[in-house]
Amino acid sequence: MDIDVLTLFPRIFEGPLDESILKRAQTKGLVAIRVHNLRDFTHDKHRVVDDKPYGGGPGMLMKPEPIFEAVEKLRRPDSRVILMTPQGTALTQSRAHDFSTKSHLLIICGHYEGVDERVREALVTDELSIGDYVLTNGALAAAVFVDAVVRLLPGVLGDELSAGDDSFASGLLEGPQYTRPPEFAGKKVPDVLLSGNHEEVARWRKEQARQRTQHRRPDMLK
Repeated sequence: MDIDVLTLFPRIFEGPLDESILKRAQTKGLVAIRVHNLRDFTHDKHRVVDDKPYGGGPGMLMKPEPIFEAVEKLRRPDSRVILMTPQGTALTQSRAHDFSTKSHLLIICGHYEGVDERVREALVTDELSIGDYVLTNGALAAAVFVDAVVRLLPGVLGDELSAGDDSFASGLLEGPQYTRPPEFAGKKVPDVLLSGNHEEVARWRKEQARQRTQHRRPDMLK
């Protein structure tokens, strides 16, 4: 998979891309992630990327010219052009899985009061939000999106079953997990997990996941 990110703040990605699973995925050649500064696609002395919105109103709006030039340079016939915006469709595990099957993702990180509407109309294939709240800029949301997608690529996780056991992957939240020691701070690991009976363990985990989902996210069971 190839991922290109267009942002005004490329340094935001230096930490997430250089650690843990994302770093290993790139080292293995399973994904190529390139971060581009939108100011590099401007042609004026001050590298201006924003302007006041027509009709007035607070804040500044991202200009269309740098975004159009960047997308037209980087876009391929198989590209999905994704705009990170609070107005987008909510990112879910199912949608992350769908994007993980694509060969090229081109991500536009919004900022200020958003982007000129002509960007949406002419370039964008998908608009994504990571939650019902507003961040300082779309680069933070894009980093989350990239992580959610890349970890689903074949060969990225050490245990190929890990992604299938994650919360949301099965339609339920993940249930409680325990490791050594068997007793700590006066609390014991449930006996069933020490029994060696794999069928009983599987049933227990499924029921615990259902109960946790019912308690914390009953909307997922509807």
